[in-house]
Amino acid sequence: MDVEAFRDSPAGCVIRVPGKDYWAFVPHPLPPAIELTPALVARLSEAERALGELAGLARLLPNPHILIAPFMRREAVLSSQIEGTQASLADLYTYEAAQLPLFPQPPDVKETHNYVQALTHGLERLASLPVSLRLIREVHGELLRDVRGQERRPGSFRRGQNYIGPPGCALEDATYVPPPASEMHACLDALERYFYSDVPPLPLLRLGMIHYQFEAIHPSADGNGRVGRLLIILLLCAWELLPQPLLYLSAFFEAHRQEYYRLLLEVSQRGAWEAWLSFFLQGIVDQSRDATARAARLQALRETYRERMQQQRAAARLLEVVDLLFARPIVRVPDLSEQLGVSQQTAGRYVATLEAEGILRETTGQARNRVYMADAVYEAIASPVGG
Repeated sequence: MDVEAFRDSPAGCVIRVPGKDYWAFVPHPLPPAIELTPALVARLSEAERALGELAGLARLLPNPHILIAPFMRREAVLSSQIEGTQASLADLYTYEAAQLPLFPQPPDVKETHNYVQALTHGLERLASLPVSLRLIREVHGELLRDVRGQERRPGSFRRGQNYIGPPGCALEDATYVPPPASEMHACLDALERYFYSDVPPLPLLRLGMIHYQFEAIHPSADGNGRVGRLLIILLLCAWELLPQPLLYLSAFFEAHRQEYYRLLLEVSQRGAWEAWLSFFLQGIVDQSRDATARAARLQALRETYRERMQQQRAAARLLEVVDLLFARPIVRVPDLSEQLGVSQQTAGRYVATLEAEGILRETTGQARNRVYMADAVYEAIASPVGG
């Protein structure tokens, strides 16, 4: 690590690790002294409006639950891909439908599936547990359960030193070295207090600061990036800025990956908070608008399908199947049979009706173990808005 690049930073201090021949960066507790420049205030106002519009839409939707599952899975894929996984959204849905024995899948699809499980666990736990170090450890444990990195103590904070740099680099060549374990716990305790501290009512700025701070502390041996992005949506929901978990920033971070890493590093090196927070708020703006447009597109598609199904025999059950497709647009007859509590023969008739309507398409070409895809639903989830 280039010690001189960090030495005079107002965001923290560099220390020589006791008994070791290397330096590490220890971020100062939040909040920093931030100048609310006109440009930053304007960006904050834009982000608050965009997020408010998304929150308003979520409150008005008669069935927001049909959006939660697809939004969560899209986020799981994008956040995992930032860390180098190759699994696509189709891979994830096929994994959930077929559970690997019958269909070859990329080896890292389980990691992406674990992201869904970790996010689900975190959101459910908010009913009984505030966002805290305990909740972060629980989410981390779900994320790394039975996958690559599980040997790195899932559900625990690190005991040793980690670092960030080019693939395969040694510690002495690292771009950034976070606090050693001896300093890390004090940093984490201060961060936890800041989650619910009595600070000025600028929650989106606070959220951007927290995301930086978590990544600067880098408290786990693996999974820090993904847990840091999960923490954003957990706090948005815990602080009641969103009534449903519909906003995720991984697509924005991935689209601007080099700028994302550069701006985080420049906070550590120079205390460049305004540039980082402006970038973070732009992510809130872009992804709030994307989520609003995507939600409207999915709702319109659902209403189209419902109107068509109203004329069918067994319309009520077919409408139920249609809603299931929005949660999981790649399905098998046995899965529908189990979820609906009907025989496979009955579930097969529903699938045949939806296939005849052009809503479902069989994807394997096989006589057995057939898998069906709701193409329009999948595209509405996966494609860029306007794409």
